[in-house]
Amino acid sequence: MEVTLLHVLLSLPFLVLALDHFFFHKLLRNKNLPPSPLSLPIIGHLHYLKHPLHQTLHALAEKYGPVFFLRLGTRPTVIVSSLQVAKECFTKHDIVLANRVNTTDGKYFGYNYTTVGSSAYGEHWRNLRRVSAIEIFSTHRLDAQRGIRRDEISRLLQKLLTTGSSLPEFTQVEMKSKLTELTFNIMMRMLAGKRYFGDNVVDDEEAKEFKYIINELFKFKIGANLSEFLPVLRWMDYKRINKGMIRLFKKTDAFLQALIDEHRRKKIDGSEIKNTTIDHLLSLQESEPGYYTDQIIKGFIMVMLLAGTDTSSVTLEWALSYLVNHPNILDKARIEIDVQIGQDRLIDEADISKLPYLQNIISETLRLKPAAPLLVPHRASEDCQIGGYHVPRDSMVLVNAWAIHRDPALWGDPAAFRPERFEGTGAEVGNREAHKLILPFGLGRRACPGVPLAQLVMGLTLGSLIQCFDWKRVGVEPVDLTEGRGRTTMPREVPLEVMCKAQPAMHKLISEESKTTGVE
Repeated sequence: MEVTLLHVLLSLPFLVLALDHFFFHKLLRNKNLPPSPLSLPIIGHLHYLKHPLHQTLHALAEKYGPVFFLRLGTRPTVIVSSLQVAKECFTKHDIVLANRVNTTDGKYFGYNYTTVGSSAYGEHWRNLRRVSAIEIFSTHRLDAQRGIRRDEISRLLQKLLTTGSSLPEFTQVEMKSKLTELTFNIMMRMLAGKRYFGDNVVDDEEAKEFKYIINELFKFKIGANLSEFLPVLRWMDYKRINKGMIRLFKKTDAFLQALIDEHRRKKIDGSEIKNTTIDHLLSLQESEPGYYTDQIIKGFIMVMLLAGTDTSSVTLEWALSYLVNHPNILDKARIEIDVQIGQDRLIDEADISKLPYLQNIISETLRLKPAAPLLVPHRASEDCQIGGYHVPRDSMVLVNAWAIHRDPALWGDPAAFRPERFEGTGAEVGNREAHKLILPFGLGRRACPGVPLAQLVMGLTLGSLIQCFDWKRVGVEPVDLTEGRGRTTMPREVPLEVMCKAQPAMHKLISEESKTTGVE
């Protein structure tokens, strides 16, 4: 009998169901898989994935336990919602879980899985991690670039003054865009010596192109990509996501290459060389050209832009949201700053260590609103046991930090915003060890290497905003704390708008600071 295209098409659903049945029951041969809800053919448990995902998974954990199993299309997935089990994952099984999940965006924007965030665990990753720790995020390198951070925060303070908050009355301001511009300008000046937002941008057209690229990159970060779980959708280029990624990657790659070429030309012709990350990596390239290729340098830039910008700005926006909802906590933070710093100078990075309550506010914000509520997914490189259950090789392992941070066994009144829980007194388990009970930056060898920079930016920015301005809610009702949509980060659903008024003693200090801290 002749086999026609119609026969093939009619048989496809049965073939897919047969493969699905084979795949699922192959997993079930090991009876010690974690507990799991009822799955559907082909899609498995994809129908359970509803926004906000971390809250959905928390609800499933309450029903099926702190370790449970989902089959997301063709991808076996284990969800961990227990601090004890999370620590087990990244101590006992740290090497087994040291790999990342290969995704389409990792293929393109991770330069074929060669960046510190996307590469497989091994010698190459260890080299990248060493470069990150020693050459980019070391105390020496961060100290050399502290003027950039101080200048950008000074510009933010000046901008708040000029929007009307210098008047005796409170003025309504929108903070999301201002904090986003702050973190991107800090990062790009550290990377390339250029600012692309606000005044004094290096080039209007270049700034416009950069903003377009960033907006498009974060659109991919926000949208759910079902083709990662159902290969048939990838073959079909579902919603033309693959084609769109390729187009955006080419544009982004060309932009980053132009930055590198510009810095290389300046090094060759003897032009002014700035103390930037690109310049430093190009110096390393001269000594090891076979390893520090342009692709490796572009990979570092990409990771720092995607992982080191909105995480800090989102956390700062959440912190301000909580502070205006708790004016007593805001007053306590301001009193600490007045006592330790005074009102005759502005806070500096060296002062952060003297302000434990300010640090506790940031820790409590990260506890309630971790920037990456599910951390970055890990992949099991071989079969292992997690929480007493069998985890098959190549399973994706997700740690629900949001759920762990609200575990009533660890935290008294877990939904309450109470920075005091990180002090030496309180009802929490651990008290002085409370900082070890949160994991907003991950655990183990693949934890975020940019923590020192994030802590500096968040500490100095929030401390400056508290020292220089009075803050309150726009209306009588508390600020809405509804969480917005994001693939990796957890922004507010609605950008924060608050009332702002400069402290009388700060007018002159802010104006003087803006004249003296310019670092170009």
